[in-house]
Amino acid sequence: MSENFNVKPSGGMASDIKTPATAGVGAVKPKAMDAQGAIGHQFTEQGAIGGTAAKIGGPLASDGVIGKQFTTGGSIGGTVQDNMGGMKK
Repeated sequence: MSENFNVKPSGGMASDIKTPATAGVGAVKPKAMDAQGAIGHQFTEQGAIGGTAAKIGGPLASDGVIGKQFTTGGSIGGTVQDNMGGMKK
């Protein structure tokens, strides 16, 4: 007696089928501290911390004395980006 288990007749491997559980598998993602990562993004003008500093303005703005140090070209932000940023392998 043969049972049908909904086997896909077209062949291929199960890993070829994208599901919500496997949607991000194999994708290149930024590290957490990268300017595009989960933590580093918060320090950009679009993030919670950098956005608040931009609203306050003055020395905390991205071109201010303090704020420019936290950009990817600044001394603090640049060091973090160089040492802890980049993409996950």
